[in-house]
Amino acid sequence: MYEKHFSLTVAPFTLNPDPRFLYVTPPIKETLATLAYGVTNRKGFMLLTGDVGTGKTTLLNVFVQWLAKHSAATAYIFNPRMGPDEFLDFMMADFGIQCDSTSKSRRLIALNQWLLSRHQSWQPAVLIVDEAQQMPAETLEELRLLTNLETPTHKLLQIVLSGQTELERVLAQPSLRQLKQRITLRCKTLPLSYFQTIEYIVQRVRVAGGRSDQIFHPESIALVFRYSKGIVRLVNLLCEQALINAFCDDETQVLAKHVEDAARELDLGQNGTPSSSEPELKATTTAVESGISQLSQTPPGKGTTK
Repeated sequence: MYEKHFSLTVAPFTLNPDPRFLYVTPPIKETLATLAYGVTNRKGFMLLTGDVGTGKTTLLNVFVQWLAKHSAATAYIFNPRMGPDEFLDFMMADFGIQCDSTSKSRRLIALNQWLLSRHQSWQPAVLIVDEAQQMPAETLEELRLLTNLETPTHKLLQIVLSGQTELERVLAQPSLRQLKQRITLRCKTLPLSYFQTIEYIVQRVRVAGGRSDQIFHPESIALVFRYSKGIVRLVNLLCEQALINAFCDDETQVLAKHVEDAARELDLGQNGTPSSSEPELKATTTAVESGISQLSQTPPGKGTTK
């Protein structure tokens, strides 16, 4: 709707987990490296947690792309509210494993044979479960039993459990202690810092074919951080709504009032009130403007945060 108005080729702040827009902070780079290490070395269970809106699903989509380039088979469970039998059926279908029998034992035999075949070709099989905090306890226990499919030296099935921070509390239950003990690698996604929020906005606008220093007033970016606290999803929502507000006002730049209006429309309340523990928020508009200008002129892939 507003893309032409701001000379953009696409909308830069949609909530779709588009890997083109991935902003790689050091923690994200470390997380991707950890997951890649776990799969390459057949570590079995891996855990990815983070607050709502911190970019877990986008990161997983990038990881799936990496897996495809490395001859890995993947099954991606995005709705884990299933019983053990349904979960097994969905996983095997996503892997493309054929089994004519409805017997669970026969399906497990087919799964084991398929995993052994891939192992002999040194082609990993990776199961990714998103929103895993919603999994029933009996399905989590079934998942643990699948890790018994192994050779004397390696796990045949690599499993990534991804979920909100509540997932850690779920796994802390005494009944799931055996599963928790089998998790070999743990990673977290984190909110963006103030400067990372600037870089994030600059990068997404750049990928969309624009220049953030021409589209966003420095004060508006400061307000985006104040209201979002660096939560990526909220950054996207605020920027998207602020762009719409500026477009409706026939403004060529997103101003502070557009972000303030967006925050009210999104019912963010007083989340943006700065505190003395956030010295970054005290940066002057001049300093912010200088940083945005510098980042906007940096070629893609050459930013200060890799």
